[in-house]
Amino acid sequence: MRIAILGTRGIPNYYGGFEQCAEYLAVGLVKRGYEVLVYNSHNHPYQENQWNGVQIVHCYDPEHKLGTAGQFIYDLNCILDVRKRDCDVILQLGYTSSSIWGWLMPRKSIVTTNMDGLEWKRTKYSEKVKKFLRYAESLGVKYSDYLISDSIGIKNYLKETYNSESTYIAYGATLFENNNPDILERYALKEYQYDMLIARLEPENSIEIILDGAAKANINRPFLVVGNHETSYGKYLKQKFSSFSQIQFIGGIYDINVLNNLRYYSNIYFHGHTVGGTNPSLLEAMASNSLICANDNDFNRYILGDDAIYFKNADNVANHLVKVKYEENQFQLMLSENKRKIVDQFDWELIVDQYANHFKDILKVKKSII
Repeated sequence: MRIAILGTRGIPNYYGGFEQCAEYLAVGLVKRGYEVLVYNSHNHPYQENQWNGVQIVHCYDPEHKLGTAGQFIYDLNCILDVRKRDCDVILQLGYTSSSIWGWLMPRKSIVTTNMDGLEWKRTKYSEKVKKFLRYAESLGVKYSDYLISDSIGIKNYLKETYNSESTYIAYGATLFENNNPDILERYALKEYQYDMLIARLEPENSIEIILDGAAKANINRPFLVVGNHETSYGKYLKQKFSSFSQIQFIGGIYDINVLNNLRYYSNIYFHGHTVGGTNPSLLEAMASNSLICANDNDFNRYILGDDAIYFKNADNVANHLVKVKYEENQFQLMLSENKRKIVDQFDWELIVDQYANHFKDILKVKKSII
């Protein structure tokens, strides 16, 4: 079976969640005997035509010149190229800048799309952009032969909104076992004597609510904010909380080993995401043995269930910060259950198998029709 993966900036991953997904998937599928092509931006740091047995196809990407508009041209170039490749299955990761070109997809290939989260709900977008994103979402459904949802919430949404069935395949993670307390010395931290969040500093990630709670609690433990703060919203947050010395904006960290160690040794790890499906950082926190305090919404509860504490407002956050201690016995079962979920439900090897089975099933349907 020949599979093409579109919708990312490319592999190996230098960017984000879908790129990481493409990396794990592509390598895992090659190990299982599939022929896999991954589309890379022409200016991706990796310039070879093959990586770990995966074929790399570079396409012109003018995003560095045109900004967001360049993403649409890059996706068009990828689709025009894949028309020549005679692939059995085309996996699209996301739809935002590709679905307007969906009508150009090769008809001899089966197109299956991971529909990502509810992008049009993001507060950073204007009403015009949100309207376009809903339109793009509808085109993603229209021009796909099959849909993949990475959370039960998204699966239910697609059924209710478009009366479209989708195959639930979650995002993946791997248990973190390489803990090293020496990493804490870089940040003058002590084990379980600090709290933290890791996120893009955007309103829909509940950053301000969490930090309002940290300010209300006004305890001496450091509270780390990991994420790029050199944005207008990041600067606003730094200004608002500048008088609270325990709130420390330490910028983006892109070394996964450092991130996992910070999560591993934190007292409470706050996960404020409110938009989307199975968030990669949430699974990574579970895999890092973090005591998670999550925004109380369906997306987070589908994953965590009773194995987390939750917040709805700043008062909840403050109360948890004052009262909760990682070492308390009542939280240890939560931690072990979350690690069990990673092994039993979200391990990358399981996720790759689920994608492989999905591809086999949809190809079998096509062959039976022919």
